[in-house]
Amino acid sequence: MRTEGDFIKINEWLRPLSWIYGLGVRLRNLLFETGVLKSRAFDIPVIAVGNITVGGSGKTPHVEYLINLLHDKMKVAVLSRGYKRKSRGYVLAHKDTPMSEIGDEPFQMRLKFDDIYVAVDRNRCHGIDRLTTDEETKDTDVILLDDAFQHRYVKPGINILLVDYHRLIIYDELLPAGHLREPKDGKNRADMVIVTKCPKDLKPMEYRVLTRAMNLYPYQDLFFTTIAYKNLKAVFGNEQKPLNELTDGTNILLLTGIASPRQLQEDLSVYSKRITPLSFSDHHAFTKRDTELINSTFSTMPSPRIIVTTEKDMARLTAVSGLSEEVKACLYALPIEVTFMLNGEEAFNNKITSYVQKNSRNSILNKAK
Repeated sequence: MRTEGDFIKINEWLRPLSWIYGLGVRLRNLLFETGVLKSRAFDIPVIAVGNITVGGSGKTPHVEYLINLLHDKMKVAVLSRGYKRKSRGYVLAHKDTPMSEIGDEPFQMRLKFDDIYVAVDRNRCHGIDRLTTDEETKDTDVILLDDAFQHRYVKPGINILLVDYHRLIIYDELLPAGHLREPKDGKNRADMVIVTKCPKDLKPMEYRVLTRAMNLYPYQDLFFTTIAYKNLKAVFGNEQKPLNELTDGTNILLLTGIASPRQLQEDLSVYSKRITPLSFSDHHAFTKRDTELINSTFSTMPSPRIIVTTEKDMARLTAVSGLSEEVKACLYALPIEVTFMLNGEEAFNNKITSYVQKNSRNSILNKAK
């Protein structure tokens, strides 16, 4: 049975380097806490979503949850760093903006939501200034900061910390021995903590154990979410395929370029045990050699067969050349969404919407309070 923190591996021999790294991080945090380095607040609702670990904790689906919650009621803007993009400075995504200019995750969100603004800027303060003053985007009502928990130059109105159930920060260690970007007490800056990727069958006792273990302050809200998978979606086409069409006789090539593919492989194993993982590094830029490897690996797999990838990888795979027609015809992305556990959805939604309405510059939203 899987337990919390079960994906953590500590490299004991690297602990001395972690101690040195921790000194630098603690000094930086101290400079912010004493006001030597300044955090800037804004006169617009700003919600930051992020983590303090290296690797995926579900940031994108949680940002998309917030978009779904808010975009019908107000003008939403998402501001990201745009990791591994080829552009520099501030870039506002448009319909024809290529993935290479903004990064895979912002590109994914831009494709899924055509009524929001998506922008990238390494300097988040500058990005917020541009979103709120540029003629094209000055009607923005709320800004969602993607992967910004540690970007302390911005002081968000709500700071949401995501903690992977399988990589709980309470069991982890600082880089490079573990995967923590900063000490565990960094969680104290969070207004909300969400334990993500929880098993759907968590028992009441396990919730209580997790709650005690996280050891949050009374002002902090704790939520639990789990992953829900939607229909498989053809990467090169419009076809959709229910997951339950995958049978134990289906050969699956699991093609990923994400930080933590292990959970996805375990979840797909419920439908078929015949899974061939083909894993690349997080945000991997697929090359001609990679496409040749994908083509050759898939060609050797017996029928029935399918290639399953993530939405984030889909954004990069559609931009490469060299995939065989056979691969294109069988390549499907698996969309995911988050669902709240313990009936936490209503409480979470209310806290978010009430904060945005209370702090909005938009008079219409203020009247709606």
